[in-house]
Amino acid sequence: MKSLAELQAIRDKARNQINIREEKSDAIRVLVGMATCGIAAGARPVLNSFVDEVAKRGLKNVTITQTGCIGICQYEPVVEVILPNQEKVTYVKMTAEKAVRVVNDHLVNGNVVTEFTIGANS
Repeated sequence: MKSLAELQAIRDKARNQINIREEKSDAIRVLVGMATCGIAAGARPVLNSFVDEVAKRGLKNVTITQTGCIGICQYEPVVEVILPNQEKVTYVKMTAEKAVRVVNDHLVNGNVVTEFTIGANS
């Protein structure tokens, strides 16, 4: 770190990431399973990818949180997307690359990526 401006940029980036992870009542909710099985299967990069992509796009109505065991360990990493007044969508065997597509197709454009859902993978 070489300047105060660089420190402020780091602070602003951290604040934006915290704001993305704080729950809002009318927001789209993204829950990433972060129990031991999820973490072992690669959930941490998936969570980071969601946070980064939502921040990059400046989406203000999306809350990203981690949760414990969702109960379907063989499908980890598991992500649940909950839009207000709609049924929950469960994405399975997620990767950081798939997370970017879910943000683009589902969160931004409202189109469920059915090939990543539990129904397509069971």
